[in-house]
Amino acid sequence: MDSSVQKSKILRQKRALRVRKNICGTAKYPRLSVIKSNKHIYAQLIDDNKGITLASMSTCSKELRDTENAKKSKSSARVVGVKIAEKAKALGIDQVVFDRGPFKYHGILAELADAVRASGLKV
Repeated sequence: MDSSVQKSKILRQKRALRVRKNICGTAKYPRLSVIKSNKHIYAQLIDDNKGITLASMSTCSKELRDTENAKKSKSSARVVGVKIAEKAKALGIDQVVFDRGPFKYHGILAELADAVRASGLKV
């Protein structure tokens, strides 16, 4: 592997650990982990005490697969945020801890978090 690729991978892992060392999801307040890839957006509600995923939503899930929101964009981030908030409400969750991982809080991540807040969850 090229040394520049290795270095960027290590720096990305360090950023994620720096953020996640202060965050812990519980059954009452799960961790809302958001991941961006080159093509999709993924959001999960995670209970770190039990080590399980309570709910998940992404742009490549069945509900969004054949729509215009099946790609990485601000509009699809808004839809994913609303859907994950609906799933959280169905589980009786009203507050989550936001985990941005190694990504900056702007653009797509900010749009997703604002959609979750607008749907009634406290972030």
